[in-house]
Amino acid sequence: MKKKTSMLLAGAACLSLFLTGCSQSETTIGSDTAEQKTPAKEKPEHVVLNEVAHSIFYAPMYVAIEEDYFQENHIDLELVTGYGADKTMTAVLSGEADIGFMGSEASIYTYNGGSKDYVVNFAQLTQRAGNFLVAREEMPDFSWNDLKGKTVLGGRKGGVHILM
Repeated sequence: MKKKTSMLLAGAACLSLFLTGCSQSETTIGSDTAEQKTPAKEKPEHVVLNEVAHSIFYAPMYVAIEEDYFQENHIDLELVTGYGADKTMTAVLSGEADIGFMGSEASIYTYNGGSKDYVVNFAQLTQRAGNFLVAREEMPDFSWNDLKGKTVLGGRKGGVHILM
């Protein structure tokens, strides 16, 4: 639990650094001091971000959206859920989205397919896959050994499938 809390706090810190760097204000240097000047009616930059799925790993971003941090930094962020890396990649390549949050598999498939227009990935933004193991019934004393001899389905159409 302590590690998860640390990871969430680290993610929030990273997001706040990102947002700090997004200011589009001008700085005028006077004789000995710098004055901050903000344009009166600056039009926000419209950015479409297509996330592969809603994830707890993006919690700092969701907080930033709800607290209007993007608007305060002149970014009109439109959040779209792609419901799959294949669909998110298609949105980015077609110009429907400016940014795609997804794993690297769609980029690898696109690059290996010979595409002249492929995306650049920023790896390990979350440090972990956003996968969760769930059961139909409560298992308070769960052990990984409980999975021996069981069929576990993972993934979805168009994604990276896992079958144990």
